[in-house]
Amino acid sequence: MAGAIASRMSFSSLKRKQPKTFTVRIVTMDAEMEFNCEMKWKGKDLFDLVCRTLGLRETWFFGLQYTIKDTVAWLKMDKKVLDHDVSKDEPVTFHFLAKFYPENAEEELVQEITQHLFFLQVKKQILDEKIYCPPEASVLLASYAVQAKYGDYDPSVHKRGFLAQEELLPKRVINLYQMTPEMWEERITAWYAEHRGRARDEAEMEYLKIAQDLEMYGVNYFAIRFTIKPLDKKIDVFKFNSSKLRVNKLILQLCIGNHDLFMRRRKADSLEVQQMKAQAREEKARKQMERQRLARETQMREEAERTRDELERRLLQMKEEATMANEALMRSEETADLLAEKAQITEEEAKLLAQKAAEAEQEMQRIKATAIRTEEEKRLMEQKVLEAEVLALKMAEESERRAKEADQLKQDLQEAREAERRAKQKLLEIATKPTYPPVNPIPAPLPPDIPSFNIIGDSLSFDFKDTDMKRLSMEIEKEKVEYMEKSKHLQEQLNELKTEIEALKLKERETALDVLHNESSDRGGTSSKHNTIKKLTLQSAKSRVAFFEEL
Repeated sequence: MAGAIASRMSFSSLKRKQPKTFTVRIVTMDAEMEFNCEMKWKGKDLFDLVCRTLGLRETWFFGLQYTIKDTVAWLKMDKKVLDHDVSKDEPVTFHFLAKFYPENAEEELVQEITQHLFFLQVKKQILDEKIYCPPEASVLLASYAVQAKYGDYDPSVHKRGFLAQEELLPKRVINLYQMTPEMWEERITAWYAEHRGRARDEAEMEYLKIAQDLEMYGVNYFAIRFTIKPLDKKIDVFKFNSSKLRVNKLILQLCIGNHDLFMRRRKADSLEVQQMKAQAREEKARKQMERQRLARETQMREEAERTRDELERRLLQMKEEATMANEALMRSEETADLLAEKAQITEEEAKLLAQKAAEAEQEMQRIKATAIRTEEEKRLMEQKVLEAEVLALKMAEESERRAKEADQLKQDLQEAREAERRAKQKLLEIATKPTYPPVNPIPAPLPPDIPSFNIIGDSLSFDFKDTDMKRLSMEIEKEKVEYMEKSKHLQEQLNELKTEIEALKLKERETALDVLHNESSDRGGTSSKHNTIKKLTLQSAKSRVAFFEEL
């Protein structure tokens, strides 16, 4: 009895210890996930679980977003999940999105997953026209998006119409010009072909480097009351608020977060960030060497294929030459047989004519020997003798002509047999020609400035040294300088495309953002966002801290 009571009590306590849970659905830019969360979990518990699942370590850029009565809000880290004004119907849905944006994507975004999520989000904002993008820049960004998805351009694979189902340009840009989808595809493909050799992460980073200079990049817009209230005569400060309390709290939350991120950029990197950057550099070096190895293998394979094609071409040519030689040999043999037969016939005719001539001579001698009694017989006899002599002369001439013809035929037969001999000799030479030895390309030695590594089977082992990392850093700096040099050429290409499509532009379809952008471009000025960033960059760290503390 006591044992039964003890077991019932332990079962009840175990039942009480099981926490209550609820289901949460997390929607990222390219996937959906569901988690079972405890009722007591705070926002940070759920956010950390999502980041661990994604393998994301640069968490300070992101947040969990939800919607309240057509107004967006962000999950607070120190508040319970269910204490937020969210729908209690399961699963509770949150969107994992970038909340704050880097000033320089190439320097601040370390992990590849971070770059990819930013690329997908910024691309969607441009296509949804939440970020204004000029038409010529839209075409360039589309070409990098195609490179990131399809890899290197291959005319045999990427044929006309392969982008027909892709959403690459904002609808505003498409409606603004009298251009068919084929014309847009042609211009996108022309730039896409120039990006050959760029990996997916490199193409996405180039996309972000161009997008971060757009006027509305990283900017959130709210409907507010502008009640200007000067606080200091020397400083133009204005006070504003929104008619919705939630919006005011959201604006304050975003301002605080942007200020924290601004201060974070001005401080030395933490140990975690330093480790991430070191790992990113090592991963970049590994990928670079892997791409170089693949490029060498591709080059060797292409050379082997070219050599194989050349050998096949030569083999086909030799087969054709052998066929022609066989045909010539057969024709020579047929000609020789015909000439031999004709010569034999001519020789027999010549013998027959000689025999007839001899018979005519004998008849003439017999006639001369016959005694002719009368003058008439004598005259007739003389006439017959004369005719016999003429006939004998003609037969002799014909015999001589036939003999010459037989000699000529014998000479033609001799030449035909000589041609037959030469044809057989040429066929023998073709049959005994040496074949090409198998191609064993010798891999080209690695450049001395690349860190040493050994390849065993399909695995790679790397030996990175301090000097190697310094050299890699110098190469990265060199790439930055080269990128700055290429920027001028890129701007020239953008201006050229803008001029080319300007003639097809429909002025009546211009939006307010188009007019604003054109006026800003005509004035030669830049957006207030860039002016503020440049001014803050020129100030000292101390003055910038003081500036934000005053806010």
